[in-house]
Amino acid sequence: MRLEPLSLAHEAALAAAAADGELWKLWFTSVPAPGETARYIESALEGQAAGHMLPWAVRELATGLIAGTTRYHDIVAPVDRVEIGWTWYAARWQRSHVNTACKLLLMTHAFDALGCAVVGLRTDIFNTRSQAAIEALGAQRDGVLRHYMARRDGSGRDTVMYSILRAEWPAVRARLEGRLERHSGAARPDGRS
Repeated sequence: MRLEPLSLAHEAALAAAAADGELWKLWFTSVPAPGETARYIESALEGQAAGHMLPWAVRELATGLIAGTTRYHDIVAPVDRVEIGWTWYAARWQRSHVNTACKLLLMTHAFDALGCAVVGLRTDIFNTRSQAAIEALGAQRDGVLRHYMARRDGSGRDTVMYSILRAEWPAVRARLEGRLERHSGAARPDGRS
């Protein structure tokens, strides 16, 4: 897996990834519908310019295909906190090594390179698959923020919050590395088999 700085050059490939499973039909996610991918990328880049986001396209190296996207967001430098989110993958990559490899890359960078004290993750209360995936990473459920934000359809969203503290990172890293090793045929993100 490779995380590439998101740019408008990824528009067609990201639109194709979203089309694999018609992911925009999941009303509790932020996947762009057909014709909305450029604006989706522009919004992410605006967040980067403002200093509170860092978005990536996710490339699966064995095929060269863009599998989806992810980003750091809600960056709070004074308390060494970053959140990982806006993550989605084409249907063919869901429940594969992709999410595990990307989370390992993102958390390694956050904890080991940036010196974060905490990495947060959040999801819609109705997105039970995402909650299960986050919990499988080893993140702790912090609670639910009721009516925290608006969904795309304008309804109020209850948001489930998770976090991983720096002291918990070694165990989480070991868990992620073990999961990658168990994926048959999946290479580790550091290039080792």
